Amino acid sequence: MKYIWIQLLLMVGTGVLVLAFVRRWDAAHTRAWKRMAFFAFVVANVYAVLRPEDVTWIANKLGVGRGTDLVLYLLVVGMAFMTLNTFMRFRSLEKKLTDLARTVAVNDGQRVNSDRFGDELGAVRAEGEKVSPN
Repeated sequence: MKYIWIQLLLMVGTGVLVLAFVRRWDAAHTRAWKRMAFFAFVVANVYAVLRPEDVTWIANKLGVGRGTDLVLYLLVVGMAFMTLNTFMRFRSLEKKLTDLARTVAVNDGQRVNSDRFGDELGAVRAEGEKVSPN
């Protein structure tokens, strides 16, 4: 076992990731497929750390020279996925925030109109209908 120190360091790092993920399990509201993907990532990580020769063998079978190159390529694809996922999540949150701000603005406008003109007249004006003054 010539890799013992780096393997130990990588296993500790994996353990920290698992603990952080499990500790925040309820707060993460993570979908089931993301949980399964994380579990598969952890299993693959542990296997690759304990058996680096097998990763090189798999890389050679896939036409990649070294196991580290294969891991790098997979990390690039994973980072692209995570970047796209984060972008889409932020975009969804921005849309929800915009809708919420519009709803609050309309409700505040209705409240101000009902305070200013009375409940019936304020509700009618908020709906956009014209009312003749008394």
